[in-house]
Amino acid sequence: MTLELQLLVWSTALALVQMLVALGAAIAQIGFQPLVGNRDTLPPLQGWAGRAQRAHRNMLESLAIFAALVLVAQLAGKTGAGTQLGAQLFFWGRVAYAPVYVIGVPWLRTGLWGVSFAGLVQILLHLL
Repeated sequence: MTLELQLLVWSTALALVQMLVALGAAIAQIGFQPLVGNRDTLPPLQGWAGRAQRAHRNMLESLAIFAALVLVAQLAGKTGAGTQLGAQLFFWGRVAYAPVYVIGVPWLRTGLWGVSFAGLVQILLHLL
């Protein structure tokens, strides 16, 4: 398996961990019972629970783009140093981004998002 595909798998694992963190935070804040219903009247999550939820959503948005780029690179046979660098920037930026977002460090969070975004752009430019 190529490095890019390995990092796609690890990024998916990171998204799953973020899902569990967001779920645990939601349970801690509003309780288990409201979460098993239709969720029509759930209050908005506040504090670290809200940040955990937003970080997870952001990861899912970015993961779809990352997966598309990595899979196209694989299918087109256009993997190499450029796509490897991009995948590493994306993955490690995301590993650092998740806890920084949940803790609530705004400027650092944005910078780390920028690192992961640069990884996406790196892969895209390599494909173009």
